[in-house]
Amino acid sequence: MELGRLKSVFHDSLEIPKETPVSDLEYRSSAQWDSLAHMSLVAAIEDEFGVMLDTDEVIDLSSFNRARQILEKHGVVLAD
Repeated sequence: MELGRLKSVFHDSLEIPKETPVSDLEYRSSAQWDSLAHMSLVAAIEDEFGVMLDTDEVIDLSSFNRARQILEKHGVVLAD
């Protein structure tokens, strides 16, 4: 359940309640996802999934769905 792991990373890094859906979350769409939280989120994603995002990917990580696409590009299968 890799997708659940990604959701947990978003909840924990952005300090949002577990019951809050993250599937439609976008950068700066909430007060919790500011530039500092963005870097924490990137670090947490890299740690959780054992990947290293390049600068373009860090900049491009603008939503939950985009994070999913970036991880899949790194070979992480995100099944429900």
